[in-house]
Amino acid sequence: MSEPSRRGDRLLAVAVGVLAVVLVAASLMLGEPFVGVNRLPHALTADGGVEHTVVVLLRAPRLLLAVFAGALLGIAGLLLQESLRNPLAVPELLGVSSGAAAAVAGCVAWGVSVPGAPLVPALLGSAVGGTLTMLAVRGVADRAAVLLIGAAVSAGLHAVMLTALSLSDSRDQGVLVRYLLGSLTGTTWDTLAALIPGLLVGLPLAVLVVPALGVLRLGDDTAAALGASPVRARAAALAVGCVLTAVVVGPCGPVAWVGFLAPQLSRWLRPRGTHQSWLVWSAVLGALLVIAADLLARTVLHPVELPVGGLTAVVAIVAGTLLLVRRRMSVVAR
Repeated sequence: MSEPSRRGDRLLAVAVGVLAVVLVAASLMLGEPFVGVNRLPHALTADGGVEHTVVVLLRAPRLLLAVFAGALLGIAGLLLQESLRNPLAVPELLGVSSGAAAAVAGCVAWGVSVPGAPLVPALLGSAVGGTLTMLAVRGVADRAAVLLIGAAVSAGLHAVMLTALSLSDSRDQGVLVRYLLGSLTGTTWDTLAALIPGLLVGLPLAVLVVPALGVLRLGDDTAAALGASPVRARAAALAVGCVLTAVVVGPCGPVAWVGFLAPQLSRWLRPRGTHQSWLVWSAVLGALLVIAADLLARTVLHPVELPVGGLTAVVAIVAGTLLLVRRRMSVVAR
């Protein structure tokens, strides 16, 4: 790597680090009550008082959940996009996210008690949604057709979610609507504790699957010639993507399109990077995206709280479209 390239990487890391510090501080400070920067250390360390309660028991766990949610969705999006070699292969278009949300919504609406909820039903739902899509696209070579079939599966699972919503008790409908739009409201330290098993399983599996992505990028024929099994590698990447998505959808609902934008940004910022570096950058950028969206969701129209999933969808679709157009224009220019 040349010296200018190393210098650019260092500047990029510093800029992202500064942005992360600003977003973390703003997430802990802003809101009702406002905690000034001079009072923040005292609020974090001093036991007792309103500021300590708000910062440590309400804002800090919500901030950490935003970090985990964004990072896991960014990694899941990268795994799906690279394994299927399609920049639009995201949990929202492959039935993974909607399957997890439909399972959780059904359990709430019909009063089904499942051990390990909401993680277990979310995991089962994401597995069902992803499996239905993969079974439906067997033998389909056209990438656009794969996405259309995945969108159809997602639409069917969305219908299940709406059915669960319509049949739920009126007291549960408000909670379900907020959940299905993606929300970090009500996050506690217990919520984060419930994520630990999924994190301990999903993150190591993601690291193990990454090397296979480089082989899949060469094409199925080349991968097979090198002794790899494209079908098994793709199935493994999909399975890990389902696990990571379920870990997020369980407590947060479908926080939309983070898995689309974070990998796109990581490739744009590091066009000559490896899959390992894209994995790290997808996690970092996904986390920053959800932190920023959650900060806006709870402050921009305070005391009304906007859905986090709605904000991430708007930002991701606009920014992602611009990135894809720019990439296509650069390819045409060559």
